Amino acid sequence: MERKRSSGILMHISSLPGDYGIGDFGKEAYSFVDFLVNAKQKYWQVLPLGITGYGDSPYQSFSSYAGNPYFIDLDEFIEIGYLTKDEIKNFDLGCDSSKVDYGLLYKNKFNLLERVYEKAKGNLRANLNNFYIDNKEWLREFALFMSIKEHHGNGSWLRWQGEYRKKDSETVKKFEEDNKDKIYFWIFTQYFFYKQWYRLKGYANKNGIKIIGDLPIYVAEDSQDIWSNPQLFNLDENLLPITVSGCPPDAFSEKGQLWGNPIYNWSAMEKEDYRWWKNRIKHSFKMFDVLRIDHFRGFESYWEVKYGSEDAKLGQWVKGPGINFFNSIKAELGELNIIAEDLGFLTEDVKKLLKCTGFSGMKVLQFAFDSREESDYLPHNYDKNCVVYTGTHDNSTIVGWFSNAKVEDVDYAKKYLKIDSKEGLTWGFIRGAWSSTAYLAITSMQDVLGLGDEARMNIPSTVGGNWTWRMEKMDLTVEIRERLADITTIYRR
Repeated sequence: MERKRSSGILMHISSLPGDYGIGDFGKEAYSFVDFLVNAKQKYWQVLPLGITGYGDSPYQSFSSYAGNPYFIDLDEFIEIGYLTKDEIKNFDLGCDSSKVDYGLLYKNKFNLLERVYEKAKGNLRANLNNFYIDNKEWLREFALFMSIKEHHGNGSWLRWQGEYRKKDSETVKKFEEDNKDKIYFWIFTQYFFYKQWYRLKGYANKNGIKIIGDLPIYVAEDSQDIWSNPQLFNLDENLLPITVSGCPPDAFSEKGQLWGNPIYNWSAMEKEDYRWWKNRIKHSFKMFDVLRIDHFRGFESYWEVKYGSEDAKLGQWVKGPGINFFNSIKAELGELNIIAEDLGFLTEDVKKLLKCTGFSGMKVLQFAFDSREESDYLPHNYDKNCVVYTGTHDNSTIVGWFSNAKVEDVDYAKKYLKIDSKEGLTWGFIRGAWSSTAYLAITSMQDVLGLGDEARMNIPSTVGGNWTWRMEKMDLTVEIRERLADITTIYRR
């Protein structure tokens, strides 16, 4: 697969500016595409677009297919007469333009969407029916799941009343028959999510911008995916997880990372020829041009911990599906433009698996500058088939890294990158990525803006305060645009 030398920006939809409490698919998204074009970028990378649950993490979604209704542009409803500016003003979506308040959105944006649905459902019935038919393979179970979830006070499906926990029970069938209007509200949210997303993606593609999406390796414990496919996960007879995901202790975390996602039953998936995964990846490539697969090493070996553990210390490595899985995917779906998140400690087996797939691995520049030893993340060690990031959504910003790293590591970075006071730390780091041999270089919008850790997107293994950063409307200056275009031209990206 041809991979042309190019560059792009990592910024989630939620981080776009706008008037309604969170970034969305409205005019500011189109303005950002225009910025990318004028700055001579070729890629826009986003985080997972799924509907978020506990902790507001895009990596803990209620469905691996459904989109987040928070991203629906309310201005479209104003334009077609289903909503007014005054009505929106009656619902507090957050007054801080630099932060997302998920609590307010959960309460008030859904209230607004329900109000629109009540006005629009008669006129939209045919459109919603057609959308439902076209997407029934996943949409029926999602809409039903969310409706039953609401019926149970939005609690986890693991704590629903007996028969509601089994998707094919008579109780669930009766609920579906008796609650069509509630179910169709969720169909309505997905209809507008996908309508607006594909319109935005079309605009980006037409202007030469490709979208990089993000596929979490695991699904959330409280998700439609597990509720509707319990046989594909490592659950006991009571449909409770036996083991869950995480990472073992390392230099960054003495207790490891306990993610808590239920582990796949890979033998059951193999017997079904990985149909669940093939459908998921096929759907993802309808949504995105390139796909980053999170925690790639989990396909070779994954760390599993007993359900109910307080941390991830007492776990074990278990072999994953390996190259047979990817060969099966390739046999049906063909060559796919995939970026493998292969960060952290990698065994020779993981490296071999990555090489066999032909996928591009990741290099994070912040990981490169350990003054004590050689690092695979130093640009002189790259081959062309990799993607270099100044940092990811899980890292400090460049300014934050320089503030918190060891003095000797900071000095090494400055010498290696030949950073001077005129250029500044962030642009010296960006130049280091852009000048490398990696075919694709990505930096975050926070780093382009030179922000500190107050703008950090996520601190792993913490809940609360993450995923909230937003860019201000005035941040996209002509100076920044021209500087980014200039460095991109210099290094032929």
